[in-house]
Amino acid sequence: MNAEFGVRGVSTGIINPGDDIISVLITALSWTNYSLLEGDIIVIAESALATAEGRLINLGDVIPSAKAMALADEFNMDPREVEVVIRESDHIVGGISGFLLCMKGGTLLPNAGVDASNAPPGYLVPLPCDPDSSADRIRKEVFSRCRVNIGVIVADSRTHAMRVGCSGVAIGCAGIPSVIDDRGRCDLFGRKLLVTKRAVADNIATAAELVMGEADECMPIAIVRGLGLPLTDEVGIEAIAADDCLFMGTLRNISKKGKE
Repeated sequence: MNAEFGVRGVSTGIINPGDDIISVLITALSWTNYSLLEGDIIVIAESALATAEGRLINLGDVIPSAKAMALADEFNMDPREVEVVIRESDHIVGGISGFLLCMKGGTLLPNAGVDASNAPPGYLVPLPCDPDSSADRIRKEVFSRCRVNIGVIVADSRTHAMRVGCSGVAIGCAGIPSVIDDRGRCDLFGRKLLVTKRAVADNIATAAELVMGEADECMPIAIVRGLGLPLTDEVGIEAIAADDCLFMGTLRNISKKGKE
């Protein structure tokens, strides 16, 4: 590792639509006399990035469709919120009271990532339109202004099946591999690993969530230092098809059997 490992939260103040997220970061760092180093990884909360990119939705402007009204009645939700979730989703799988389970961009997530947390009253904030492109743009702009090569992760918080609480997940990544393939390496007893891949970007996002928080911390950016990951021009999160996913594949098989 090139530097001692650490995760540092960056307090920015309230981020508003149209803010330049790079200027916000640089200004916040100047308050603490903390500078970016080569190989640092910047983790940015999706809600802050989406807000800066002008993604806030005023619920007063939303007219629910008949489908939204029906789903809202079934799952005890605001019909306007459901309408936004429908628009943001590729497919709605189902739901429980207060939440819809959605497919979006090749991943499964609640309410298509649409959230009222850290949005002004009466507003919702969806996910950034293209988190990978945003991460790559930020990476390039940081190099242009600060002359350091870094990695960038756009992070969200998600629940996991049969577990209580949220952890971080990367929804956008640039400059570092999102996954490191350990297949072919040997374990402690010499057996070759056949399927193991490390979700590096997700693990970093989770570490960053510990200092960024979920409530009123006003710390939407974290800097992760000292991991020594290779810096590349790679952009994107490695994902798998639903049929190859243990959870989704199993549920689909159960559904098919139930229809036979």
